[in-house]
Amino acid sequence: MAATHRIAAGTVIAAVCAASLAGCGTGAERSEAERPGRDPLSQKEAKPAPAPENAVRLIGDGSTAYTGAQPRLPRPERLKPGQKPPQFVVFSWDGAGEDGQKLFSHFRKVARENNATMTYFLSGVYLLPEEKRDLYRPPLHSPGRSDIGFNDRDGIAATVEQLRLAWLEGNEIGTHFNGHFCGSGGVGEWSVADWKDEIAQAKRFVKSWKTNTGMRNTAPLPFDYDKELIGARTPCLEGQKNFMAAARDLGFRYDTSGVNNQVWPSKKHGLWDLSMQLVPFPGHSFEQLTMDYNFMVNQSGTATQGDPAKHEFWGDQMRDSLLQGFRRAYDGNRAPLIIGNHFESWNGGTYMRAVEEVVETVCNKPEVRCVSFRQLADWLDAQDPSTLEKLRTLNVGEPPKQGWKAFLSARPAPAPKGVPGARGAKG
Repeated sequence: MAATHRIAAGTVIAAVCAASLAGCGTGAERSEAERPGRDPLSQKEAKPAPAPENAVRLIGDGSTAYTGAQPRLPRPERLKPGQKPPQFVVFSWDGAGEDGQKLFSHFRKVARENNATMTYFLSGVYLLPEEKRDLYRPPLHSPGRSDIGFNDRDGIAATVEQLRLAWLEGNEIGTHFNGHFCGSGGVGEWSVADWKDEIAQAKRFVKSWKTNTGMRNTAPLPFDYDKELIGARTPCLEGQKNFMAAARDLGFRYDTSGVNNQVWPSKKHGLWDLSMQLVPFPGHSFEQLTMDYNFMVNQSGTATQGDPAKHEFWGDQMRDSLLQGFRRAYDGNRAPLIIGNHFESWNGGTYMRAVEEVVETVCNKPEVRCVSFRQLADWLDAQDPSTLEKLRTLNVGEPPKQGWKAFLSARPAPAPKGVPGARGAKG
């Protein structure tokens, strides 16, 4: 990870104030009548204002902090009788980190400009400096081993900055674990206990990056990672079965390590199965997984920089493939479209260009919600189970024959008390 920027320690408090608190300001910015202890109308002594509920509370060594409810997190609504479901689209990133390409910061900007939020699956070793690599003890491998390397102080500072800002903008921070081991000796051979150990280490590197880097004066990540972390995608989509068993025990809410058709999701082993999907692949008789890496393999093989003369065509092919999948769902069964990517410049960055064009095309359409996995899981949890069961009867691209109003006309059962979307539930 290459060097980028550092950030002042007070920035997180200012950002939280801007994003989620009313009335944050310094004494120098207030008039005399507005100063603490004065009533601006009567000028009589007033009781001190209570501390805001979402004041910053550092956790552990100060690498993370509790800052209150996440800003810009929408409240899920239960579908009304006969209401057509929104078209959800999830853009997610494996091994999210900021390096010299600055793709993390770029796609944060793309999301903001197109009314979208996304999920960033952080690799824990991206917050562990190279000189501390032996702190990582990967299952079935020697200490300090990682197939994606580690980071340096500048790369960690840049990644922490992007994670902080992404969360404050309403995006989700998941995990892509640590060493990214595939094939022989990889995650496909890990036991449930191995997965639990790997997850614990991924959390630990996020919660102790200040200790491991010595950057004590840098602002913390503005969330409690034990509560923030509710889902993941496994390296190379391997080891899903044992990972899901571990994740269920650890309180995760979803997994996105599988492959599925464009149908409405269900729960698998207690977790929402939010697998990536197969979509039409222009020029081919088979369908293609909604991930940049798989497009690359089907276009240039294992060569990450194939024939430059084909880069534009390959990017257009990925873009058009995803758009065909989108239109098939949007005009059909409205199943959520799940897309996975990497911050990589494979084949000249053609896949990054394709993803950006898809975001710009779909996220501003009526009834479309480009959301994180957390937001999708929240919405699914808020629905009447019988409504979701009915939605799952629709095949790929199949709209209701008599229209949405008739298809979902039955009045759904009331939401259980306390479930998001229930009458009287607190947001």
